[in-house]
Amino acid sequence: MARVAFLGLGVMGYPMAGHLAARGHEVTIYNRTGAKADAWLRQHSGVAATCPAEAASNAEFVLSCVGNDDDLRSVCTGTEGAFAEMRSGSIFVDHTTVSAAITRELSAIAEKRGIDFVDAPVSGGQAGAENGLLSIMCGGPEAAYDRAEPVMQSYARICRRLGDTGSGQLTKMVNQICIAGLVQALAEGLHFAEKVGLDGKSVVEVISQGAAGSWQMENRHETMIEGKFDFGFAVDWMRKDLNICLSAADEAGASLPITALVDQFYKDVQKLGGSRWDTSSLIQRLRVPDTNR
Repeated sequence: MARVAFLGLGVMGYPMAGHLAARGHEVTIYNRTGAKADAWLRQHSGVAATCPAEAASNAEFVLSCVGNDDDLRSVCTGTEGAFAEMRSGSIFVDHTTVSAAITRELSAIAEKRGIDFVDAPVSGGQAGAENGLLSIMCGGPEAAYDRAEPVMQSYARICRRLGDTGSGQLTKMVNQICIAGLVQALAEGLHFAEKVGLDGKSVVEVISQGAAGSWQMENRHETMIEGKFDFGFAVDWMRKDLNICLSAADEAGASLPITALVDQFYKDVQKLGGSRWDTSSLIQRLRVPDTNR
């Protein structure tokens, strides 16, 4: 068992840190909102720190799951950032979905301090985090990944190194590109079924067993039909991720026409008041014609 610090107790980080404690790791947590840390400590064994540096001071592994590039930089750098107190030979594992650029920037800073950095964004949503069934896509030094993998297995269904620093984040971009197109296609299919008088649930029962089947169809079709979106991965966060994808595509000279279009469709959902709705809420845009401009 390892001494680990976990930075960020959001909808993903909270249960992920819980799985580490349940596995018997010695866990120190940090969260900007102290009430969330207090709630976690009532459920799990561990201690809370007042800043990332304090949390990291005795850790073999420091893991983070925060909001965006700026959030990640703030928990890593500065006098109260984790890097300030991490020991040479320790490993920083970042589970946030961020740009490959910030990953490479922070990895270079860590390397100068004798710290290994593994970018390890996750997929599987809140349910995957709660059930310990996340897909983890990693980049970074192979030796560091090999040391960190047993720790990440505490909440993983699959964990794999895809290449050097930034490869995990680039793979997560592929994941989000694929999801965006799938959800839009599912939204259009269910909307069409509604308009032509078919029972959507019966339709999905049949077509999900064929080539049209997907995780999104299996797990989201009922709530999409019922117009329930108060759960899951928020539209605001999906737009953040898609903007990362589109920026990286511009740099690489890749063409992402569907991704760019779906990003604008999510902008329409935000205008409907759906900033915190689940990403499957794309169907609501089709049900409110005024947004289709």
